[in-house]
Amino acid sequence: MSVSIDYTGGVFKANRAKKVGTVTAGTGPYNLASASYDSVSFSVGTQETLPLGLFFKPDGFKVYVIGQTSDTVFQYSLSTAWDISTASYDSVSFSVSAQETAPQDVFFKPDGTKMYIVGNTGNDINEYTLSTAWDVSTASYVQNFSVSTQDATPEGMFFKPDGLKMYVVGSSVGGKVYEYNLTTAWNISTASYSQTLDISSYQSIATGLFFKSNGYGLFTVGRSSDNVNEFSLSTAWDISTASHVQNFSVSSQETDPSDIFFKSDGLKMYILGYANDTIYQYSTGTATTLDLSTGNYFSHTPSINTVFAFSNAPASGTAAGFALALTGANVAETYDIANASYDSVSFSVATQETVPTGVGFKDDGTKMYIVGSSNDNIYQYSLSTAWDVSTASYDSVSLSVATQETIPEALFFKSDGTSLYIVGRDSNSVFQYDLTTAWDISTGSYASKSMSVSSQETAPRGLYFKDDGTKAYIVGTANDTVYQYALSTAWDISTGSFETGKEVSVASQATVPTGLFFSSNGYKMYVLHFSSVVYQYSLSTAWDVSTASYDSVSFTGNSQDGFGNDIYFKSDGVKMYILGNSNDTIYQYSTGSTAAATFTYPSSVKFPSGIAPAGPAIDETDVLVFYTDDGGTTYQGFRAGNAMS
Repeated sequence: MSVSIDYTGGVFKANRAKKVGTVTAGTGPYNLASASYDSVSFSVGTQETLPLGLFFKPDGFKVYVIGQTSDTVFQYSLSTAWDISTASYDSVSFSVSAQETAPQDVFFKPDGTKMYIVGNTGNDINEYTLSTAWDVSTASYVQNFSVSTQDATPEGMFFKPDGLKMYVVGSSVGGKVYEYNLTTAWNISTASYSQTLDISSYQSIATGLFFKSNGYGLFTVGRSSDNVNEFSLSTAWDISTASHVQNFSVSSQETDPSDIFFKSDGLKMYILGYANDTIYQYSTGTATTLDLSTGNYFSHTPSINTVFAFSNAPASGTAAGFALALTGANVAETYDIANASYDSVSFSVATQETVPTGVGFKDDGTKMYIVGSSNDNIYQYSLSTAWDVSTASYDSVSLSVATQETIPEALFFKSDGTSLYIVGRDSNSVFQYDLTTAWDISTGSYASKSMSVSSQETAPRGLYFKDDGTKAYIVGTANDTVYQYALSTAWDISTGSFETGKEVSVASQATVPTGLFFSSNGYKMYVLHFSSVVYQYSLSTAWDVSTASYDSVSFTGNSQDGFGNDIYFKSDGVKMYILGNSNDTIYQYSTGSTAAATFTYPSSVKFPSGIAPAGPAIDETDVLVFYTDDGGTTYQGFRAGNAMS
């Protein structure tokens, strides 16, 4: 469906025409990478000196705390929604001691008519009904459900929003998350155990958990490391598909964190702790802002799930409207080697190179490059279907690197395609070449720039650069270690130098490492072993290899080729490529799924159905129109169509 918006009449008449406004992109919700403490907190010590469980009403105007000193749920009101500094005790509480004398966490049904308590006296979950929603003084006990078969020390719990799944985190056998299915929503008597996620390598004493609203992300907190750990789920609400993403320390505020909660839009995080009997507030994202003073038409294509904010609305009494064109993007799980599968797609490079050692791609997937040591050349190929190697064909274009390196092992391109780099184990150096035409290696020439890595590695096999060109990374078979180098001038390899202490051994996994790759955000690292096994590592600080740790996640591609020489991922992480030496062939794998970005609008927006329309599908564009006449206190919104003409 193609639609057009009339910008010449109605509420748009003041502008008399379509005027493009300013969009300021935010960091998105649930963003631990940019999280920061708000210097905002609230003490619950007057009511509870061992607070363990935390829950907020969905509108952010109520907060509930349960603790083990009093075995009681305490209720608080916030005069400003989600601002914990404005909280005050309601003098309303409810004792659960008749059921549980060591309560650990509290959870509510979204409409506030049911409450659940988990504790480690009975090692069970207790269900209560509230005769007045969100008023804990009206609670009455209903029934319980034992989790003791799974864990004798349950610490936290969470429910899927539809009430058909329940999750418990416990620590009696190391940090583990347990998943349960409920055949009747919110009725715990219908629960049955499903599966377990072991998080002990990240949190051995986990005390709280929280899921993203779409089920694709899980956060845990615990007192073993004073960290929040984030896990990504490739299948929503299925913990068996979880992989570790990153962590965030809260130790500067709390050394005994006991629970975690997020604002409904994911832009705020709250940590409860019993070292100080306090709730702490953090910012975990920013909204994408539409400045209404700059125009009446806005366009946005997200790279992440997006929360919108509207600013500078016209004064009250002035009718105003604007349109927003949204283009869908993929924000699903990527770089998922745990669930990788062979696409039955490959391409032989044997006609050009019988000892292929390195592979690279143009950023849009329409060109592929192979370097090898039988001819010491780089070869260029075109893909008629981007990222589908079965559609590759040789361009009859090559670049010799023999003058610099007679055993080239890997290659890498600058992000704009105007420079390329090789590393080899004859010279143990990285060499830089400049291309007068981007991505066309026939225009390449040696830039007379190099960097020796021999002081760290005498058999370099893998090469990678940070996306801004300020860091380079080498892995080799002499020491089975990834080394990190800083470039004082971005992309100028002659300015590179080893960063002392910035290294990580991969010898416990890859004793002959031949390939190296990083995720686009620098929080994941992948190392290829010569046996075609890919190993995954997490970096607690992006692009700092000294913070890397093995995820206990790997993929074996030796069914296609038993000798792997290099690894590469598609730019969005949903495809992986392994270059095999036995058959002189590049093999293609699926390493991710697709899911369109989600969009959250300000609470001031009222949609006809009461529910915001679903976001556009990937690569499709929807147009939404918003009206206000009260200075932006409220907006009327609706979807006008599926595309702009």
